[in-house]
Amino acid sequence: MKTKITEMFGIQHPIIQGGMHYVGFAEMAAAVSNAGGLGIITALTQKTPADLANEIARCKDMTDKPFGVNITFLPSLTPPDYPAIVKAVIEGGVKVVETAGRNPEQVLPALKDAGIKVIHKCTSVRHSLKAQAIGCDAVSVDGFECGGHPGEDDVPNFILLPRAADELEIPFVSSGGMADGRSLVAAIAMGAEGMNMGTRFIATKEAPVHENVKQAIVAASELDTRLVMRPLRNTERVMNNAGVERLLEKEAALGDKLTIQDILPEVAGVYPKIMQEGYMDAGAWSCGMVAGLIYDVPTCKELIDRIMTQAEEIISARMMGMLDAKVSV
Repeated sequence: MKTKITEMFGIQHPIIQGGMHYVGFAEMAAAVSNAGGLGIITALTQKTPADLANEIARCKDMTDKPFGVNITFLPSLTPPDYPAIVKAVIEGGVKVVETAGRNPEQVLPALKDAGIKVIHKCTSVRHSLKAQAIGCDAVSVDGFECGGHPGEDDVPNFILLPRAADELEIPFVSSGGMADGRSLVAAIAMGAEGMNMGTRFIATKEAPVHENVKQAIVAASELDTRLVMRPLRNTERVMNNAGVERLLEKEAALGDKLTIQDILPEVAGVYPKIMQEGYMDAGAWSCGMVAGLIYDVPTCKELIDRIMTQAEEIISARMMGMLDAKVSV
């Protein structure tokens, strides 16, 4: 399937693996890229820019296909060394960067001068238009269904994607609720040039996370995520567990007096415990409602091949069949 996104990034299929904390290692990115999609290494999971440079080199040893790096800009009193991170990306020969969080304008000149394509994650049309205005090559439009931070507007993809198509001139992909060929065809029908999957890629054989995490996703329904940190206007969709229930109890008890310090035990430093050690009740970890559509743990190649086969069948058989039926009548 050829779209503006496959052409822009030099990939076979219009499927991107989003950057995910303690998931986006070289093994994950290489597996997705080798299967024809675009794998993404998560920069901030690496402890230092030098570690990121090593991770990029490891990924190059595992694949000769294009892959990207996610750089998330977070509000922090002690921010990461973003210039050094960008330098590691450029010197590593990476050709695609997925930016997320705050406005990435500060790093765009260096990335563009290096010939790197930038796709920015946005949760609203206004943010997507801003990304377009500052020079991003594409955007990933995140609907309310998505795992992680869905923004504060609560607009689901059935509305957000067509709105983005109406307003944007640069290409965009859909993110949030994406799992299979149906997701891809629906996203394309609403104007997207491909899709970005996060939660679905965690439940794959190559995902470098504990088996407990994969099985938790398979066992979950679409009702098993929760929104946390809403009172702080830093909303995150996470998988429900005992740690999340504790967090929500604190939010309810403290109301508008809640501060980030009150919930640090449930949100700070929990990813290694969950993703690497399998302690599923340690705290809050990002997971989308799409867990309700995930029933197995295939390889990345099996998953992407299955998605593309299903998408082609929907387009060529079901949809074209409807047009043929109309003509025959």
